[in-house]
Amino acid sequence: MAGRSLIRAGVSALLVLSPALPPALATAATADGTGDPGAQALGREAERNLRDAHSLRLTLTDRTASGHRDGLASMDMALDRRGNCVASFRMGANGGSFDIVKRDDEVWMKADWDYWKSQLPGDGNETADLVRDRYVHGSTDESAFKDFADACDLKAFQKDITVDVTSVDGRTRLGGVDVYRLRGEEEGVPTTVYITVDRPHRLVRSDQKGDGTDRTAGVSDYGKPVPSHTPAPRDSVDLSDLEHESQHG
Repeated sequence: MAGRSLIRAGVSALLVLSPALPPALATAATADGTGDPGAQALGREAERNLRDAHSLRLTLTDRTASGHRDGLASMDMALDRRGNCVASFRMGANGGSFDIVKRDDEVWMKADWDYWKSQLPGDGNETADLVRDRYVHGSTDESAFKDFADACDLKAFQKDITVDVTSVDGRTRLGGVDVYRLRGEEEGVPTTVYITVDRPHRLVRSDQKGDGTDRTAGVSDYGKPVPSHTPAPRDSVDLSDLEHESQHG
């Protein structure tokens, strides 16, 4: 086994998937004559509430990625503006899954057997045997983990989030909550956006379907603290110790 370089390659492979809420939105419009707020007003307030949130939970289900091993099929991520996060990711086509916990400048990551095999062809089994069912622990000061500082920072997501829609298309209920259903388009793909009826108007879901795209993104837990629990020492191994194990195993 290549020891240090292989372990770091496996860690770094997790970082190419810096999650983001997918594009879901288009241009603004005016009130639709039903007495409900216009699309422009709803989108503007939902965007403001997204940008002002100190913490959020973001979810993603991408059905078009399910057949691709390197595609991100699903994500569930709680993160805040201080850079803390707890997240789970699942790859398509049996590409495996992995979890991340970041608290301050410390990072823990754990991938399953399928993920190591798909990301490190020829060496994945050996790496999985070495890591076993443990989190790999490190600091954002280490090169292998430094990119987590951005991947888990809500502020980075908020810079690019927009909520622009073309029309209000009535009301419905999602998860027991009354929401407005709004229509839009992004790069030719029809988009449906759901924003709460009650104020503060908040984006709760965005669906994109058409032209080879089938994706649902969710937003929840506005302002709810990111769970502070971190993996116990018995369930984790420092990156440097893991490298030592690989060289002396």
